[in-house]
Amino acid sequence: MIHPSYTELMDAINEEGNIEDEPLVTSRYSVVLATSKRARQLIAGREAMVHSSGKKPLSTAVEEIYQGKVKILPDDFQEEEETTEN
Repeated sequence: MIHPSYTELMDAINEEGNIEDEPLVTSRYSVVLATSKRARQLIAGREAMVHSSGKKPLSTAVEEIYQGKVKILPDDFQEEEETTEN
């Protein structure tokens, strides 16, 4: 069994990130996108925020998100941030 499960991971994300009483993540797809994006960052050389010796980047990304070390931002917030940077 994989730990944490999708439901545990979704609960951990939504516990920290409720915006206007709406859950931030409502599907497994959102969790997969967030963890894969973070895993790609780790592969590209970003520093891991949890102890990860011997772990694969995806496992490290899941653990970071589960522990609340990495936050998931809503899509509209990310778009807003990208337009202000340009």
